[in-house]
Amino acid sequence: MSDKSALPDLTPELPGGWTGGAPDADALFAMAEAALATMPAVFAPHIEGVVVSIEEFADDEVLASLDIEHPYELTGLYEGRPLTERSIGESGGMPDRVTLYRIPILVEWIETGERLDTLVRHVLIHEIGHHFGFSDDDMHALEDMA
Repeated sequence: MSDKSALPDLTPELPGGWTGGAPDADALFAMAEAALATMPAVFAPHIEGVVVSIEEFADDEVLASLDIEHPYELTGLYEGRPLTERSIGESGGMPDRVTLYRIPILVEWIETGERLDTLVRHVLIHEIGHHFGFSDDDMHALEDMA
């Protein structure tokens, strides 16, 4: 008979907040709403009309337009016209949209062990940054300074 208590624990640590099942789209949407609620008040009027949605993956057309080969590489997407490119008299058109891609976010969550709500907030804020006209390089520089 072997003594199991003498064996090393080889169970990997699970990401914080893990409950045994993959969070569904509603759970990620709730995390995104909570993240939006924490945005500084000065930003609120400018993001009021931005639509947030959750999809499983980006479709082939979106991936091709961004020159991305694998759907796991895209966790979020901003679609719209950045505030820096609008004129005062402009009206009509579709609302700006931020799409969070559930499966790639979950894969990153598992791979990094970062808290899922923190990861969702990071992706959402990154995409909202595009709404304000920030480039990826601008956002990375801001993150590095923080």
